[in-house]
Amino acid sequence: MTEKDFISKIQNHSGIIHKILYLYVDDPEESRDLKQEIQLQAWKAKDRFRGDSQFSTWLYRVALNTVLTYKRKKKVETTEIKDTDFVKELPKDTSEQADLLLRAIKGLNDIDKTIITLHLEDYDNSEIGDITGLTKNNVGVKLHRIKEQLKKKINDRPNG
Repeated sequence: MTEKDFISKIQNHSGIIHKILYLYVDDPEESRDLKQEIQLQAWKAKDRFRGDSQFSTWLYRVALNTVLTYKRKKKVETTEIKDTDFVKELPKDTSEQADLLLRAIKGLNDIDKTIITLHLEDYDNSEIGDITGLTKNNVGVKLHRIKEQLKKKINDRPNG
């Protein structure tokens, strides 16, 4: 893959990086740094992309691994959900239901957050398994449990 092709693919799939950063990183400066780190790690690993999966699946895995490795190194624990966590970079036309769902997803543990986000982006259970290292069946079981957990979080909210 040429440098030009690689840059084009990264630009075409920049939404993947943005979504991962939104879900896993609260600090805007940290998010900018990690975006650059994800792009660097993808560049370093570009020769290992063999085309066995879609570029988007490969990039998702690189981005997710970069963010999770960073979090492990910093020993950053998931913080409580605050209303201000969801104000940044949300589209102005985001519906209340979509906002509630984002809040609930952001409160999940890292692996569950990853699974449900990939599911909502129409990745099938096999592709989610490829990215997370889980079996297709395990992804299915986890998805069911995550959906139940999200329903409970949304339905049990104050004034809900």
